[in-house]
Amino acid sequence: EMTSTVDPACDVLIVDDDVDVAEAVSDTLRDAGHRVIVANGGDDALRLLNGGFAVPKVILLDLMMPGMNGWEFMAEQKKVPALAAIPVVIVSARTSSEPLEAAAYLRKPLKIADLLRVVARFAPPPAQP
Repeated sequence: EMTSTVDPACDVLIVDDDVDVAEAVSDTLRDAGHRVIVANGGDDALRLLNGGFAVPKVILLDLMMPGMNGWEFMAEQKKVPALAAIPVVIVSARTSSEPLEAAAYLRKPLKIADLLRVVARFAPPPAQP
């Protein structure tokens, strides 16, 4: 009998339509001991969150995505109290003049040290044995 092995508890939900970026970021975070789930855009992220498939401590959000972009994702996220409580870190190459109510910003191209430091603020990595 097949039982679902989806562990919804994760440290970081990466929302990015660029597979290479998402993979590089998830590899880096996993190497640091984080549990990571990748969503390939805003629609996918909301589906994972609303379905309880992803219960992250922090969301890394790309802004420029086809379909539902980062701004639209944040607007939807704010409508659901349980989701609105999850801190969002904007990951973008552009500096936005619009103030976004994000917990933090990371500029692309990402520097690994910055990425790890910001994620650790919201999701401390597990103690290494």
